[in-house]
Amino acid sequence: ALLLGFIGLYVAAAPHTFDIPELVAAAPLAGDPLTGGLVLAAILVGLAVKTPTVPFHTWLPPAHTDAPATGSAVLAGVLLKMGTYGFVRIAMPILPEAWRAWAWVIVAVGVVSVLYGAFVALAQTDLKRMIAYTSVNHMGYIVLALGAVGVLAEGAAQARSVAVTGAVVQMVSHGLITAALFLLAGVMQDRAGSYDMGSYGGLAAPAPRYAALFAVGAFASLGLPGFSGFIAEFQIFAGSVAVAPVTAVALLGILVTAALFLRALQRVFTGPTAGHTPGFADLRAPELWSAGPLLGLSLLIGVLPRVLLEVIEPASAALVGLVGR
Repeated sequence: ALLLGFIGLYVAAAPHTFDIPELVAAAPLAGDPLTGGLVLAAILVGLAVKTPTVPFHTWLPPAHTDAPATGSAVLAGVLLKMGTYGFVRIAMPILPEAWRAWAWVIVAVGVVSVLYGAFVALAQTDLKRMIAYTSVNHMGYIVLALGAVGVLAEGAAQARSVAVTGAVVQMVSHGLITAALFLLAGVMQDRAGSYDMGSYGGLAAPAPRYAALFAVGAFASLGLPGFSGFIAEFQIFAGSVAVAPVTAVALLGILVTAALFLRALQRVFTGPTAGHTPGFADLRAPELWSAGPLLGLSLLIGVLPRVLLEVIEPASAALVGLVGR
């Protein structure tokens, strides 16, 4: 699908080119809503699989469940961003007219991904599968915000720029937090060979460092103030709700995410020791130094967000200008 979309851009460009800056400057399919819509549809399908959004998400939980922890960390931290980066770098600036025409569809897909990912994660008993479904939820926030950018409203340029900034911060934040959570989940597999939350209990007693670091990762993922997730989600909703108030429905996803992480912490780390917990060794230095710095960076962005925002905001304003052409 991506290849078909890129070939469509190449054929429409005069002279024919795959050069992104030249395609952005030319906006080759402006004024041709039918062809532009079809090319955007092909690109969106390809990028939606990579992101992934509902209904193209079904490959992600089995991939995470079967992969080693390090593979899951790379998949969540880097590879999923290929999809959302493609939206920002290719689809939106090259096909602005088509993006505006499809904006409400993209917003709807984002809202459904947020809510579906959160509720299905809440139902999981496998810790790694639960974290995988939170990726569908978190990437849904990005899609929602980028869709809202295509909804042109009077005097809303600043709000749309804030939404883009929040979406890009969420890409960075999700990469740090979810990669750390997958590395920490891998400790369970390493020690006991199981991700089943029902097979543990009272794990904070023999492994206090592990419990503390996992709690920090959980709080960061649910968007607690002081972490990068809060900065991202606050900006996403501040920008999106100002442009499209219906996106406030997705706020329910934050509440469900908080519930699922608190439930996981309660089941695994509190109560009497049970199952695989007796003899569970605490974090070793290499494990601590693989996940700890990722969460430290999330905390740094949450406390000093200007370090990251000053890099992102100029590009966000430029993108909003391109989409509004």
